[in-house]
Amino acid sequence: MDYLFFKWFHIVSATILFGTGFGSAFFLFVAVKSKNTHGIAFATFWVVVADWIFTTPAFIVQVISGWFLIRELGLEFDEPWLVVSFTLIAIAGACWLPVLWIQYQLRNMAIEAQSRSALLPQVFDKLFHWWVGLGIIAFTLFLAIFYLMIAKPDM
Repeated sequence: MDYLFFKWFHIVSATILFGTGFGSAFFLFVAVKSKNTHGIAFATFWVVVADWIFTTPAFIVQVISGWFLIRELGLEFDEPWLVVSFTLIAIAGACWLPVLWIQYQLRNMAIEAQSRSALLPQVFDKLFHWWVGLGIIAFTLFLAIFYLMIAKPDM
């Protein structure tokens, strides 16, 4: 396969990764702010599904296509901008893993509250705040990674 194919694949997967994450975050944020348990249960369910269908595969494609692009361009893996990119992606991943766990907890609490026609437990709000905070960190890191992928600055 050639460089342009991997570059296209890398850009499309980055778009899916970022776009799905941003869209899911917006969808869940609005649902939670509505205080409508049915809407929150619906949103949390589909956010979890979206991570399995879009975000996770896009992340895997990012890693694989990025590796091929580095090889195709004849770059060394220890180039400073790549090392910074790898570090940022590792930190973003360290934020994303707890976010996944939190999403499952939010979903389970919302479905349980909906089935009992009850209010969400107090821990829901605490976990939701963690979800938002970790998401902001991860999105900021991805913006920096986008810059590094495009600019490939001499560092």
